[in-house]
Amino acid sequence: MPRAEKYLRIRTAAWFAFAFLAAMLATAPLIIRAESNSGARDQAKTDSKAESRKARHAVAFSPSANGGYVGSAACSRCHLEIANHFAKASMGHSLTPITPEFLRTLPIPAEFYDPKFNHHFEVHAADGKLYQSEYQTGSDGNEVFRNAHELGWIIGTGENGFGALLRRGDYLFQAPLSYYTKAAGWNLSPGYQNGDYGFNRIIQPGCIYCHSGRPQPVAGFDGKYESTPFTQTSVGCENCHGPGAAHVQAMGRGEDYGKEADPTIVNPARLTGQLADDICMSCHQIGDARVLQPGKTYQDFRPGQPLDKTLAIFQIPPTRDNPPQDDHVEHYYSMSLSKCFRATRSLPADKQLRCISCHDPHVEPTKAEAPAYFNGKCMNCHTGTSCTATAAVRQATTPIDNCIGCHMPKRDIRVISHSSDTNHRIVVRPDEPFPDETFSQTTSAMPDLIQLNPAGERGAKAAAPSALAQLLAYGELKLARPQFTASWLKALSALETSTPENAIVQAALGQRDLKDHKLAEAIDHLQHSLRLDPLQTNAYVDLSEAEDQSGHVEEAIAAARRAVELDPFVADLQKTLVFRLINGKHYDEAQASMEKYLENFPEDEFMRKMLAMAKQ
Repeated sequence: MPRAEKYLRIRTAAWFAFAFLAAMLATAPLIIRAESNSGARDQAKTDSKAESRKARHAVAFSPSANGGYVGSAACSRCHLEIANHFAKASMGHSLTPITPEFLRTLPIPAEFYDPKFNHHFEVHAADGKLYQSEYQTGSDGNEVFRNAHELGWIIGTGENGFGALLRRGDYLFQAPLSYYTKAAGWNLSPGYQNGDYGFNRIIQPGCIYCHSGRPQPVAGFDGKYESTPFTQTSVGCENCHGPGAAHVQAMGRGEDYGKEADPTIVNPARLTGQLADDICMSCHQIGDARVLQPGKTYQDFRPGQPLDKTLAIFQIPPTRDNPPQDDHVEHYYSMSLSKCFRATRSLPADKQLRCISCHDPHVEPTKAEAPAYFNGKCMNCHTGTSCTATAAVRQATTPIDNCIGCHMPKRDIRVISHSSDTNHRIVVRPDEPFPDETFSQTTSAMPDLIQLNPAGERGAKAAAPSALAQLLAYGELKLARPQFTASWLKALSALETSTPENAIVQAALGQRDLKDHKLAEAIDHLQHSLRLDPLQTNAYVDLSEAEDQSGHVEEAIAAARRAVELDPFVADLQKTLVFRLINGKHYDEAQASMEKYLENFPEDEFMRKMLAMAKQ
């Protein structure tokens, strides 16, 4: 068969799948974190303590090196008891390197079959290492493909379950299987219910920021990390207390601030309730859209500063017909709607309910200890006579008089199978209606979104977020909710005049014009955007589409190549490049791109068929 005719067949077979893909890529984002003494004898004791403290701080730390972060080991030299308690808490082992010793604690080996894709999965240990594999067998019983990778870390504490991370080159990925504690078995990892991502679901900086101590993502490259991806593996002291170098140096010099606030370290208990809650919100409040402020990364957030300086969290306003029901990573918002939270807003700061009123991050009670532990927290504000339930009802709880069992029940997590989370609205009764202010939290400047973490006043009197933050939030939301397109266009129109020399604005203008089939204008805006910031994968995706629709075949290929270079493990980008190459009659490169694609995505049956046709 003549080569051109053969590729015409391939191109025809691929057209419908790739045309749909390209249209989606034109608007879709890539899918895929706190005594003075008198007398000679007392002075001698003080001197001895000071010398001991200096010895413990013998290692020199520069406040400017590594952003002033020193790691939890430096803190444990003086705070060993706290460190030991924290190591047993969930956050203290949020991410665990896989070692031969750790392997002995895992429920392996195991197998799982996914009937949706007819794929098999295995998890097993060999030579002190942990592996997962995915494979498919044909009707003859022979393997069609097998993809196996060594895993590097276990992510999660086991309360609901745990997953695993792997590293390929400089990139981190989620493994396809996770263990679910309630089901006592391995199943597809969260997110894999939407599709088979194999071993190519990249770990985004915003995710790993909350599941680790100090990750080191490479700015501008989603999923790419420094050669040492974590300087602190699990969540540690500095996630809540901020960089510790200045504090370590001050203690090494023997400085003692007595009962005064120590200016060298953040103590969340000494912060305002809002600033203290901001630390927790950075990971325990997801909202409907999370937008990094322009030029910021998750590593820029510092405890004690308003979270809004780094990250803005937006929520779609609830209605009485559709009240807020999610518990998963919505802890702050649920708490803010509770009577306990609202009734204490007018009290002195130390009497206001905040996250750490009930939660001590250093100490986590066991499941058996939790009812009594949290009963004690409730009794800080309430008394035994506060409860209006009958004696029979209170006796019927497990254990007896279990405050959280009645008022903060666990509920299934709708987006993660076999998992549950605590409802933080602290209801008197399960059918307690939401307070009226739940449905009046928007502002006149932004009537269709609530910003949950503005730096100043919160609620209906909050200041409006920047136009650029609004643009990013609406841009994220409109992908699945077209009703936000008009608000996105309105924010974009204002920015087109006020802030034209901004890469984000120019990219959005290009996207707008591409959708309106103003191809020349779209190309101009997208090229302008990429001159301002050349590390924008989505802008290259849109540019490739605009060039293709304009009949500029080579330019479309060049933009698609650049998108793949920036994000080499996104399947849809590589598929688009293959299609562009076939369209441009670059058959050898198209076949090489298919072969490279299948090295990363061997589970893709469609591409296997495409390659087989190319080789005929």
